[in-house]
Amino acid sequence: MAAILLDVDGVFHISGEPIPGGADAVRRLRENGHRLRFVTNTTTRSRAEMAEELRRLGISLEEDEIQTTAAAAAHALAGRRVLALVMAAIVSDLEGMELVGEGADAVLLGGADETEETGRVFSYMNLARAFAELDAGAELYCLHKNAWWQTSRGPLLDAGVFVAGLEYAAGVEATVLGKPSAAFFEAALAALDADAEMTWMVGDDLYADIAGAQQFGLKTVLVRTGKFRPDEVEGSRIFPDAIVNSIAQLPDWLENQ
Repeated sequence: MAAILLDVDGVFHISGEPIPGGADAVRRLRENGHRLRFVTNTTTRSRAEMAEELRRLGISLEEDEIQTTAAAAAHALAGRRVLALVMAAIVSDLEGMELVGEGADAVLLGGADETEETGRVFSYMNLARAFAELDAGAELYCLHKNAWWQTSRGPLLDAGVFVAGLEYAAGVEATVLGKPSAAFFEAALAALDADAEMTWMVGDDLYADIAGAQQFGLKTVLVRTGKFRPDEVEGSRIFPDAIVNSIAQLPDWLENQ
């Protein structure tokens, strides 16, 4: 059976509010023999917190079935001095790197959330400090480069705008550690011992989820929830293998295939 990578935000919930049918879909996919991995660019909650959040939505999973960008950062930046502009909740996942306020080898930007902590993490003084480190030779990394994400209040600006600003100011290019980077998808396939051509990526983001997965040879399913915008799909040259109304339709669609 197929291996399936499942995005989380916008596929199973929006601002913590469940998208109907998600828990039942996961149960049916497991019963049908599919190997599952939950892959997320969420950078505001630890892996343990995300696992518990999904369990509250009725989804049965183990913590090690979740792949986060913080884990990718911990692997990529192990042993290095890092100035990290990230939410406090994920600091515990950044194992192996030395977190510093100056004299950094690398600058790491996480993502925004819906709380006032975003304003503190990405304050002018913190961004200016990050710029100074980049200007002195530090490398720029980001957990993702998303411009926005969908919330219950509507679309909100994400930290990709701060990444772009630092790239412009320092004349550097950030290394993206989450989706749509090839390294992120490679790690997911390795965890499932899966071949790309036999693996599906299911997500709501046409660029990070669908285009990123296609570049790595995966098949793709776009859901009409979360960040999905009909006009964006119609005006794009990115063509998912399928578009379904929501995660609830995925098991039936796969069975028909």
